[in-house]
Amino acid sequence: MVRRTKEDAEETRHQLLEAAQRVFVEKGVSRTSLQDIAQAAGVTRGAIYWHFKNKAELFNAMMDSVVLPMEQAMQQMGHDAGQDPLVELERAVLQTMHSIDSDARTRAIFEVATLKVEYVDELLAVKQRHVACYLEGTRQMQRSLEDAAARRAVTLAVPADAAAQGLHALMVGLIHSWMLEPAGFKLVAVSQAAIRTYLAGLGLKF
Repeated sequence: MVRRTKEDAEETRHQLLEAAQRVFVEKGVSRTSLQDIAQAAGVTRGAIYWHFKNKAELFNAMMDSVVLPMEQAMQQMGHDAGQDPLVELERAVLQTMHSIDSDARTRAIFEVATLKVEYVDELLAVKQRHVACYLEGTRQMQRSLEDAAARRAVTLAVPADAAAQGLHALMVGLIHSWMLEPAGFKLVAVSQAAIRTYLAGLGLKF
Protein backbone atom coordinates (compact mmCIF):
# COMPACT_ATOMS: atom_id res chain seq x y z
CA MET A 1 0.00 0.00 0.00
CA VAL A 2 2.82 2.41 0.92
CA ARG A 3 4.60 1.66 -2.35
CA ARG A 4 1.39 2.21 -4.32
CA THR A 5 0.81 5.52 -2.55
CA LYS A 6 4.34 6.65 -3.36
CA GLU A 7 3.91 5.64 -6.99
CA ASP A 8 0.60 7.52 -7.14
CA ALA A 9 2.26 10.63 -5.71
CA GLU A 10 5.06 10.42 -8.27
CA GLU A 11 2.55 9.99 -11.08
CA THR A 12 0.62 13.06 -9.89
CA ARG A 13 3.83 15.07 -9.74
CA HIS A 14 4.69 13.98 -13.28
CA GLN A 15 1.20 14.95 -14.49
CA LEU A 16 1.58 18.39 -12.92
CA LEU A 17 4.94 19.00 -14.57
CA GLU A 18 3.64 17.90 -17.96
CA ALA A 19 0.52 20.06 -17.57
CA ALA A 20 2.60 23.06 -16.47
CA GLN A 21 4.77 22.72 -19.57
CA ARG A 22 1.72 22.70 -21.87
CA VAL A 23 -0.02 25.64 -20.20
CA PHE A 24 3.17 27.71 -19.91
CA VAL A 25 3.74 27.30 -23.66
CA GLU A 26 0.15 28.30 -24.40
CA LYS A 27 -0.31 31.22 -22.00
CA GLY A 28 3.14 32.26 -20.78
CA VAL A 29 4.34 31.78 -17.23
CA SER A 30 3.14 34.98 -15.58
CA ARG A 31 -0.38 34.62 -17.05
CA THR A 32 -0.71 31.01 -15.91
CA SER A 33 -2.32 30.33 -12.54
CA LEU A 34 -1.91 27.25 -10.39
CA GLN A 35 -5.61 26.62 -10.97
CA ASP A 36 -4.95 26.54 -14.73
CA ILE A 37 -2.27 23.90 -14.19
CA ALA A 38 -4.42 21.85 -11.83
CA GLN A 39 -7.28 21.88 -14.32
CA ALA A 40 -4.98 20.83 -17.18
CA ALA A 41 -3.58 18.00 -15.05
CA GLY A 42 -7.02 16.85 -13.94
CA VAL A 43 -6.25 17.29 -10.23
CA THR A 44 -7.24 19.68 -7.46
CA ARG A 45 -5.28 22.80 -6.64
CA GLY A 46 -4.51 21.20 -3.29
CA ALA A 47 -2.61 18.47 -5.11
CA ILE A 48 -0.24 21.12 -6.45
CA TYR A 49 0.48 22.44 -2.96
CA TRP A 50 1.21 18.89 -1.81
CA HIS A 51 4.16 18.81 -4.24
CA PHE A 52 5.11 22.47 -4.77
CA LYS A 53 4.84 25.48 -2.48
CA ASN A 54 4.29 27.95 -5.34
CA LYS A 55 4.50 28.46 -9.10
CA ALA A 56 8.21 29.31 -9.01
CA GLU A 57 9.06 26.01 -7.35
CA LEU A 58 6.95 24.14 -9.90
CA PHE A 59 8.63 26.01 -12.76
CA ASN A 60 12.11 25.22 -11.43
CA ALA A 61 11.21 21.54 -11.03
CA MET A 62 10.05 21.50 -14.64
CA MET A 63 13.34 23.08 -15.75
CA ASP A 64 15.40 20.67 -13.64
CA SER A 65 13.85 17.70 -15.42
CA VAL A 66 15.68 18.65 -18.63
CA VAL A 67 18.48 20.94 -17.47
CA LEU A 68 20.03 18.77 -14.75
CA PRO A 69 21.40 16.13 -17.19
CA MET A 70 23.03 18.95 -19.17
CA GLU A 71 24.48 20.53 -16.04
CA GLN A 72 25.83 17.15 -15.00
CA ALA A 73 27.56 16.80 -18.38
CA MET A 74 29.25 20.16 -17.81
CA GLN A 75 30.23 19.22 -14.25
CA GLN A 76 31.93 16.04 -15.45
CA MET A 77 34.39 18.01 -17.57
CA GLY A 78 37.98 18.05 -16.39
CA HIS A 79 37.85 14.89 -14.28
CA ASP A 80 39.75 12.75 -16.80
CA ALA A 81 43.29 14.01 -17.33
CA GLY A 82 43.51 11.95 -20.51
CA GLN A 83 40.68 13.88 -22.18
CA ASP A 84 41.23 17.09 -24.13
CA PRO A 85 39.26 19.77 -22.20
CA LEU A 86 38.37 21.48 -25.48
CA VAL A 87 36.84 18.27 -26.85
CA GLU A 88 34.91 17.78 -23.60
CA LEU A 89 33.66 21.36 -23.69
CA GLU A 90 32.44 21.10 -27.27
CA ARG A 91 30.79 17.74 -26.57
CA ALA A 92 28.90 19.13 -23.57
CA VAL A 93 27.70 22.18 -25.51
CA LEU A 94 26.62 20.18 -28.55
CA GLN A 95 24.87 17.63 -26.33
CA THR A 96 22.70 20.48 -25.06
CA MET A 97 21.98 21.68 -28.59
CA HIS A 98 21.18 18.16 -29.77
CA SER A 99 18.73 17.63 -26.89
CA ILE A 100 16.92 20.88 -27.71
CA ASP A 101 16.82 20.05 -31.42
CA SER A 102 15.77 16.39 -31.20
CA ASP A 103 13.60 16.06 -28.07
CA ALA A 104 10.17 17.69 -28.23
CA ARG A 105 9.77 17.98 -24.45
CA THR A 106 13.20 19.54 -23.97
CA ARG A 107 12.47 21.93 -26.82
CA ALA A 108 9.13 22.96 -25.31
CA ILE A 109 10.64 23.60 -21.89
CA PHE A 110 13.46 25.67 -23.38
CA GLU A 111 10.84 27.60 -25.35
CA VAL A 112 9.13 28.46 -22.09
CA ALA A 113 12.41 29.44 -20.42
CA THR A 114 13.58 31.46 -23.42
CA LEU A 115 10.42 33.14 -24.68
CA LYS A 116 7.58 32.72 -22.18
CA VAL A 117 8.87 33.77 -18.74
CA GLU A 118 8.90 37.19 -17.06
CA TYR A 119 10.81 37.78 -13.85
CA VAL A 120 7.89 39.33 -11.96
CA ASP A 121 7.71 39.20 -8.16
CA GLU A 122 6.24 35.73 -7.90
CA LEU A 123 8.98 34.36 -10.16
CA LEU A 124 12.06 35.88 -8.51
CA ALA A 125 13.08 32.37 -7.43
CA VAL A 126 13.11 31.42 -11.11
CA LYS A 127 15.49 34.29 -11.84
CA GLN A 128 17.71 33.19 -8.97
CA ARG A 129 17.82 29.67 -10.42
CA HIS A 130 18.76 31.02 -13.84
CA VAL A 131 21.49 33.23 -12.37
CA ALA A 132 22.92 30.31 -10.40
CA CYS A 133 23.02 28.13 -13.55
CA TYR A 134 24.64 30.94 -15.52
CA LEU A 135 27.34 31.55 -12.92
CA GLU A 136 28.18 27.88 -12.51
CA GLY A 137 28.14 27.27 -16.26
CA THR A 138 30.54 30.12 -17.00
CA ARG A 139 32.85 28.98 -14.18
CA GLN A 140 33.02 25.51 -15.69
CA MET A 141 33.65 26.94 -19.15
CA GLN A 142 36.41 29.15 -17.78
CA ARG A 143 38.17 26.17 -16.19
CA SER A 144 37.94 24.21 -19.44
CA LEU A 145 39.31 27.12 -21.46
CA GLU A 146 42.18 27.62 -19.04
CA ASP A 147 43.01 23.90 -19.10
CA ALA A 148 42.82 23.80 -22.90
CA ALA A 149 45.14 26.80 -23.19
CA ALA A 150 47.64 25.26 -20.76
CA ARG A 151 47.51 21.94 -22.63
CA ARG A 152 48.31 23.75 -25.90
CA ALA A 153 50.82 26.15 -24.33
CA VAL A 154 49.01 29.18 -25.73
CA THR A 155 47.83 32.47 -24.25
CA LEU A 156 44.15 33.19 -24.77
CA ALA A 157 43.34 36.26 -26.84
CA VAL A 158 41.28 37.60 -23.91
CA PRO A 159 41.19 36.68 -20.20
CA ALA A 160 39.58 33.29 -19.55
CA ASP A 161 36.66 34.74 -17.60
CA ALA A 162 35.77 37.09 -20.47
CA ALA A 163 36.19 34.23 -22.96
CA ALA A 164 33.77 32.10 -20.94
CA GLN A 165 31.23 34.93 -20.82
CA GLY A 166 31.44 35.27 -24.59
CA LEU A 167 31.02 31.55 -25.18
CA HIS A 168 27.99 31.45 -22.88
CA ALA A 169 26.46 34.42 -24.69
CA LEU A 170 27.07 32.68 -28.01
CA MET A 171 25.23 29.57 -26.81
CA VAL A 172 22.29 31.54 -25.41
CA GLY A 173 22.04 33.62 -28.58
CA LEU A 174 22.01 30.54 -30.81
CA ILE A 175 19.30 28.87 -28.72
CA HIS A 176 17.17 32.02 -28.61
CA SER A 177 17.46 32.65 -32.36
CA TRP A 178 16.65 29.02 -33.18
CA MET A 179 13.63 29.06 -30.86
CA LEU A 180 12.24 32.04 -32.73
CA GLU A 181 12.45 30.18 -36.06
CA PRO A 182 13.58 26.53 -35.85
CA ALA A 183 13.45 26.15 -39.62
CA GLY A 184 15.91 29.00 -40.01
CA PHE A 185 19.06 26.98 -39.47
CA LYS A 186 20.41 23.63 -38.25
CA LEU A 187 21.02 24.19 -34.54
CA VAL A 188 23.70 21.55 -33.95
CA ALA A 189 25.67 22.13 -37.16
CA VAL A 190 25.63 25.92 -36.89
CA SER A 191 26.48 25.73 -33.18
CA GLN A 192 29.52 23.57 -33.85
CA ALA A 193 30.76 25.87 -36.61
CA ALA A 194 30.19 28.99 -34.52
CA ILE A 195 31.83 27.53 -31.41
CA ARG A 196 34.90 26.32 -33.32
CA THR A 197 35.27 29.70 -35.00
CA TYR A 198 34.98 31.45 -31.62
CA LEU A 199 37.52 29.12 -30.01
CA ALA A 200 39.94 29.57 -32.91
CA GLY A 201 39.68 33.32 -32.38
CA LEU A 202 40.76 32.77 -28.78
CA GLY A 203 43.80 30.83 -30.04
CA LEU A 204 42.40 27.37 -29.34
CA LYS A 205 42.30 24.78 -32.09
CA PHE A 206 41.27 21.14 -32.05
